[in-house]
Amino acid sequence: MKKLNYILLFILSFYLVISCNKPKKETEERNYIFFLHNKFVEENDLETEHPEYGKAEYKEIIKSFQKDGFIVLSEKRKTNTDVEEYARKIVSQIDSLLKKGIKPNHISVIGTSKGGYIAQYVSTYIANPDINFVFVGCYQETDVKNYPEINFCGNILTIYEKSDAFGVSAIDRMKTSKLKINTFKEIELNTNLKHGFLFKPLKEWIEPSKMWAKRNYTFEPDKKTND
Repeated sequence: MKKLNYILLFILSFYLVISCNKPKKETEERNYIFFLHNKFVEENDLETEHPEYGKAEYKEIIKSFQKDGFIVLSEKRKTNTDVEEYARKIVSQIDSLLKKGIKPNHISVIGTSKGGYIAQYVSTYIANPDINFVFVGCYQETDVKNYPEINFCGNILTIYEKSDAFGVSAIDRMKTSKLKINTFKEIELNTNLKHGFLFKPLKEWIEPSKMWAKRNYTFEPDKKTND
């Protein structure tokens, strides 16, 4: 796991070195996204196709965020990554940004499936109500009982697909969380793509994620996604 930490530190250091050459105000106003991918990407080569959902478009998702001006910090995790341990490493990366003067609401953690569970632990561990979090396709009704240690904290957006096995509301988690939640919003999609909806940079989930990462907490989702 030390190697993973070094990789993340290298990526983060690269962006921070570049930032040092820019005016302080410009650096502080940039928007940062920590993108945490799903379990299929963790366990397979990026060109491997899921038998039902096709190829997981990890690189395309990152490029979509970058096209909107976000600085994206992400990596392909190794197989069997420990969720809680990895979450603590992300927390250390966020702390580095905060120490450089980046505003907490300019930092977003966006996770899909297993990556979404990691993001939930990040939210719990860092306990900063001003950081943005987007949890995509990563909640089941048994989670409150099975993972009682998780507490949402921050500006929380949850997105789930009605046809997905993970497609349930996370309101119970929000209600039982003991940490401060500044903003909470939930979007139910009806793409009929099951868990495959998060394999691609589908506008139904990625556009709301971008708006959330830009501190637009009052947006109304496209009505087409909620027919």
